[in-house]
Amino acid sequence: MPARMSDTSLALLTTDPLAILQQVFGYPAFRGDQAAIVDHVVRSGDALVLMPTGGGKSLCYQIPAIARHRGGQGVAVVVSPLIALMHDQVGALEEAGVHAAFLNSSLSAEDAQRIEREMMGGRLVMLYAAPERLTTPRMLAQLDSLHERGLLSLFAIDEAHCVSQWGHDFREDYLALNVLHERYADVPRIALTATADDLTRADIIARLQLEDARLFVSSFDRPNIRYAIVEKDNARAQLLRFVQDEHAGDAGIVYCQSRKKVDETASWLSGEGVAALPYHAGLDAAVRRRHQDRFLREDGLVMVATVAFGMGIDKPDVRFVAHLDLPKNIEGYYQETGRAGRDGLPANAWMTYGLADVVNQRRMIDDSPAGEEFKRGQVGKLEALLALAEAHDCRRVRLLAYFGEASTACGNCDNCLRPPATWNATEAARMALSCIYRFHQAAAANNRGARSFGAGHLIDVLRGKTTDKTAQHGHQQLSTFGIGAAYSEAQWRAVLRQLIALGHLRTEGDYNTLELTDSARNVLRGEVQLLLREANASDTAPASRSRRGSKSSSSRETAKDKPPPQPLDEAATARYADLKAWRAEVAREHNLPAYVVFHDATLAEMARAAPATLAELGGISGVGGKKLEAYGDDILRVLRSG
Repeated sequence: MPARMSDTSLALLTTDPLAILQQVFGYPAFRGDQAAIVDHVVRSGDALVLMPTGGGKSLCYQIPAIARHRGGQGVAVVVSPLIALMHDQVGALEEAGVHAAFLNSSLSAEDAQRIEREMMGGRLVMLYAAPERLTTPRMLAQLDSLHERGLLSLFAIDEAHCVSQWGHDFREDYLALNVLHERYADVPRIALTATADDLTRADIIARLQLEDARLFVSSFDRPNIRYAIVEKDNARAQLLRFVQDEHAGDAGIVYCQSRKKVDETASWLSGEGVAALPYHAGLDAAVRRRHQDRFLREDGLVMVATVAFGMGIDKPDVRFVAHLDLPKNIEGYYQETGRAGRDGLPANAWMTYGLADVVNQRRMIDDSPAGEEFKRGQVGKLEALLALAEAHDCRRVRLLAYFGEASTACGNCDNCLRPPATWNATEAARMALSCIYRFHQAAAANNRGARSFGAGHLIDVLRGKTTDKTAQHGHQQLSTFGIGAAYSEAQWRAVLRQLIALGHLRTEGDYNTLELTDSARNVLRGEVQLLLREANASDTAPASRSRRGSKSSSSRETAKDKPPPQPLDEAATARYADLKAWRAEVAREHNLPAYVVFHDATLAEMARAAPATLAELGGISGVGGKKLEAYGDDILRVLRSG
């Protein structure tokens, strides 16, 4: 098997961005705004790029870095927040014949010094580093030296939303990156993120001093992702049914809010025949690294994780992302769901949520030591997410509208595929608030002091259910006892979810007791309308069968048996299986995820076209010059033997 080559021969090639795209990465043309972004940065312009996950953000700085390096402008420095991401990005670049490296805590002192020497000599095309390392005195001194010699070509700040307090993944280390503009004002900077609303965008611009940067906003639409949100009713059973019916044998991510829930859910899924691993910050670093490596390198694993997992995960064949708990905001939800279907093939974003999720999120905001302005912002973001969850019209239209993008009904989300019935919950909301008010009146009349009660007791009283607690507190004598008997418990929980999310109710104390807020008066006066989706027993079922058909967990496919991304005839399917086996061997030898060698879609096209010459093989999308030289003869041999 050929060894990796240096990029010596490639360094002599053209500096033209399109030629680099074709020769190095093997793609025939730029997509969307890529060409304009690349041209702007190559010409020394600063840029802020908002592009969805899977939209090709990396090429927007990698191609300018290569072009400027070949033009004699030295090293591009890429700010990246995760070690695993650096490793895979560097591995992919080296596979493509581009000399890149990373500096992080996983390196020995000897290896770090070797990379520093290559950087200082201007031989590296790209250096990946974490923000905390980039701003150390040692690193800044090295950057100063490169700058003085004209060998500092570009700064790329990936996951730029981390600099914003309004973003969903704020990291304090990013705040120090304003030093890049202050010390190296003539070096172009490109900041990139997949999610940022107006507040976050403004914060990125201010904190990174990108006031003069050109803003590029791509469409946020990911048409290959199907969105479905269901009301929580035995969440584990709902999740298992979703996985078994839609995604048996597929790679996926399940997000949970707590570490304990991650561990319990991963263990339970494993017991149900689903290959699942846990990931959260409470696990030993070696365990986290081992689990992430397995997820990236093996087929068909499900990662159960907190949001500590996922940023920078480039695995293209994640077929689903499931949320067992409500995220904090739409930005987080969009970023996390965007980790599915990066290869452009059909994928699912599925979430279940309930009253407890709303209560917990609202309490976290209320109990936060942050300032009132920040809290108001977070409440607004939570309300927008709840509006998406409770929506009875197209999910995609609402999601894109949040980011300022107009669209039409997608015909592919759960609401489009199975439009829900709705009901006017305004009168029910007034009943609930009146009942809470009566609780306080009854307590005062009996000289018991103010008493508050949780959602369960409130619903019992509204539905006229006699319990020890209703008898103990005399609530059976209240005028509101039984006034809501016509509504189901599920309907009442939906009403309370909305009242809490909209701020008309708040929860207090360890028992999440319910209290009226000032705005509750507006509801009681009938000035606020609540239109809710009707609880539906079929909410526990998937929106529709997978486009590949239904599978059970007992028939879980092995990596060898998994079908190609697109239908192939019998002979091509056999060639595809042979190519996957060959790719697995190459990936093991190079210690890389298989998709870094070639994506499934590229292998499928090889199998379909069955090229007989190197020239024909080079015409397939995803086969760059270095990979053609390194692997071309082996691939043709595999195809002939098949």
